[in-house]
Amino acid sequence: MRGAVMRGAVMRRVAAAGAAVATVAVLLLTGTTAAHAHDVLVATDPADGSTVTTVPDAVTLTFSAPALALGTQVVVRTPDGRDVADGDVVIVDATVTQTIADVPLPAGTYVVEWRVTSSDGHTIDGTFSFDAREAAGPTPTPSATPEPSASPAPTSTASAGTTASASATARPTIDPGPRGGGPAAFVVGGVLLVLLGAVVAVVVSAARRRDR
Repeated sequence: MRGAVMRGAVMRRVAAAGAAVATVAVLLLTGTTAAHAHDVLVATDPADGSTVTTVPDAVTLTFSAPALALGTQVVVRTPDGRDVADGDVVIVDATVTQTIADVPLPAGTYVVEWRVTSSDGHTIDGTFSFDAREAAGPTPTPSATPEPSASPAPTSTASAGTTASASATARPTIDPGPRGGGPAAFVVGGVLLVLLGAVVAVVVSAARRRDR
């Protein structure tokens, strides 16, 4: 009987150890899979291989997870090889936007080269392209139209009205009471002296009784 109990205890310990090992293995495998699951490019605007009328004001890249600003860069090359990306990228969650400079932009194929730091800290990169059917130039600045000067409006002098000032009502002051001890202090002091005398009398009487 005792041997069967011991064998049962050993089997329970072996089962517990096996469960612990299996749990650690699952965690390690899960961590390894997550570490290798880098973010991916989901969509672009303009779409890869698409044709637009003119070059847009910006290109947009959407990823499977939020991107990190450090190390992220987007280059937009014209058909003649110029980089017309203007300023830094703007990252909002998983969307990366790169503004295109307001300069003469010829028709033809534009290639977008991108490098993005994914949410797990690894750098991913790639390219996509789109075609522009028509050339575009800088946006013309509208000329300012002079506004007619307005004649000053006549000012009217308002008659000063008499304002009745309300007299302030005096508030009663609160008497804080005597600042010193006053008569009450003498009464309390007398009571304390009487009590002290009674205590002394009781102590002396008790001492005399013990001496007898």
